[in-house]
Amino acid sequence: GNFVYALLPALAMSALLWRGAAIDAGGALAAIASGALASGAGYAIWYSVLPSIRAATAATVQLCVPVLAALLGVLLLGEALSLRLTIASLVVLSGVALATLVPAQRSPRR
Repeated sequence: GNFVYALLPALAMSALLWRGAAIDAGGALAAIASGALASGAGYAIWYSVLPSIRAATAATVQLCVPVLAALLGVLLLGEALSLRLTIASLVVLSGVALATLVPAQRSPRR
């Protein structure tokens, strides 16, 4: 539903920003497929899993998305795998692992 709501503002912004720009049909179709199909499928999968996990776990696991996007950029687009990216990814993934795998300590009641 949110994709439908976003369509009109996206088209309006596109008309404003693309004035005079050359648009490649293949590139436009790839962008539409990426946005509509890949994002739509990702959201459908995420929202089907979401009811079965705790809110804190869901919020924490979402922190993996930038790491996944960066690593896919390295694998699929030939982006550079730098030491900085590697260390940052390891820090983020370690934090997510600690937050989701280590049992939470309950504070005593006062």
